[in-house]
Amino acid sequence: MALDTTPQFDDPRLAATVPTARAKELKGSSILAIAAHVNRLKAEGRTVSNFTIGDFNTAIFPIPARLREGIKDKLDAGETRYPPAVGVPELRASVRGHYERHLGLSYPEGCVQVGAGARPPIYAAFETLVEPGDVVVYPVPTWNVGYYVFLRGAEGVPVVTSPDTGFMPTAADLLPHLDRAQLILLNSPLNPTGTVIAPELLKEIGEAIVAENRKRLDEGRRPLMLIYDQVYWQLVYGDYRHVTPVELVPEMARYTVMVDAISKCWAGTGLRVGWAVAPPYVIGRMKPLIGHMGAWAARAEQLATADLLDDDAAQADYMVPFKDALRERLTILHDGLQAMKAQGLPADCLDPQGAIYLSARFELHGKTVAGRTITTDEDLRNLLLEEAGVAVVPFTAFGYPEGSGWVRFSVGAVDLDAVHGAVTRLQALLKQVG
Repeated sequence: MALDTTPQFDDPRLAATVPTARAKELKGSSILAIAAHVNRLKAEGRTVSNFTIGDFNTAIFPIPARLREGIKDKLDAGETRYPPAVGVPELRASVRGHYERHLGLSYPEGCVQVGAGARPPIYAAFETLVEPGDVVVYPVPTWNVGYYVFLRGAEGVPVVTSPDTGFMPTAADLLPHLDRAQLILLNSPLNPTGTVIAPELLKEIGEAIVAENRKRLDEGRRPLMLIYDQVYWQLVYGDYRHVTPVELVPEMARYTVMVDAISKCWAGTGLRVGWAVAPPYVIGRMKPLIGHMGAWAARAEQLATADLLDDDAAQADYMVPFKDALRERLTILHDGLQAMKAQGLPADCLDPQGAIYLSARFELHGKTVAGRTITTDEDLRNLLLEEAGVAVVPFTAFGYPEGSGWVRFSVGAVDLDAVHGAVTRLQALLKQVG
């Protein structure tokens, strides 16, 4: 008789034996639950414009041809060995050159750590800069910062921001926490809001951090550090401009870890090439962490990325139509929502500023729409999806307080018909407000 080799996992007692509280308590992304809801409706044959995905439809937004062909060429050339844990020298040099030409930042050798996307450098920076129990300050809404705080066993201090500043913090928001904080995190252009930090705000924050650290160094204390996530920095629209803390306050180079990747600006989310640019004393500590995690990017992708970053003409050929197509989608949503507002309907939004996101607000709490009374942001999300076929992510998924009515639209995975259809269906739904 043949042996039954089917793995058996059905003993319910086993789940309780997972030994660490951290493994037991870490929660998955709430956006995945929303995705399951969307997929269920689509399986039923419902029309859904899906604005939940912070990714790209590759049929609409492929990676640059220069990058695609470069990866193929590197693979054909046998570039499949382990890369150095810090990243191949060609890519580290290309990142430095790219930043010097396009951001005006002249970093010396030893300031770049490559990783498999932006997440490993962020995680390694937490492990390097934060001890368990340290205070980490971050504005909300924000992407995933709370998970990194939890994984490090730190004390998270979320700072609630306002649409008046594009959901960006001011120095006044952060000052009460500076003396206790070990790390601050900023992201611009911001996921989830699609907004860009104003130069005067970032300069004021940088000056406050520098002043705090002058005091700390005199007292023999560890400096306050900043992680500046700029993975969307090339996707800025209109008169808005991307700025860096080092550009505005050069002394911030000592205290800033800038995080970047090809994931968003080159639509290469699945290629997993990212990096941190930071002082050598930080990079030197991050390097063994990335190495022991095995969280390096593949050699072929690193080398092809280096070639792309060295080729400004190829970058421009890709970036101009890419940005135009993204901005077109954001503008259709913005103009449609503003037209609804002008008609007296309970909708509003911020200007498209950057990234692939639009911040919109639906003032429906306490109101009845299509026979539903809206009391929570989850009620709002369900209403928009089930009654208008418009899938969005509420800001509560990004740590923002309940009841704001703010949601994120993400346009990287939708065609123009889906965008126009969403505007039409939202208008029809909002006209039913009782």
